[in-house]
Amino acid sequence: METNTRFIELTAGIVSAYVSNNPVPTGHLPDLIASVNRSVESLAGKAQPAPVDLIPAVNPKRSIFPDHIICLDDGKPFKSLKRHLATLGMTADEYRAKWNLPADYPMVAPNYSEKRSMLAKASGLGTHAKMPPPARASNGTRRAFQ
Repeated sequence: METNTRFIELTAGIVSAYVSNNPVPTGHLPDLIASVNRSVESLAGKAQPAPVDLIPAVNPKRSIFPDHIICLDDGKPFKSLKRHLATLGMTADEYRAKWNLPADYPMVAPNYSEKRSMLAKASGLGTHAKMPPPARASNGTRRAFQ
């Protein structure tokens, strides 16, 4: 229904522009309106956007370097693509799907990832080593609640 209203508005605009600049006999107006309306509807049926072939800024195989990853959208180097992709309104999965990249395509430069991993290990993250609870000093008495 909304599309039909839009076609009528377009037809009215085209016909009124034509009639204001060209002499048209009153008897020919219905034929002119019908002809313009058919043309608008036929053009709308064909007006599907052509698929756009995406061309990356660089070859995806040559976009990963030890110290940076090059964005395929704009060709800029980054240590981590995640924040840049957020500014473009994309997630890592959407980026991979857009460029037909494998699921294991990195979003972080290899050297940067290794450096962050070493810092995390040095600070003790990921060791899961818990210290045993301190031993209680027993003086021979029992507590009522244990």
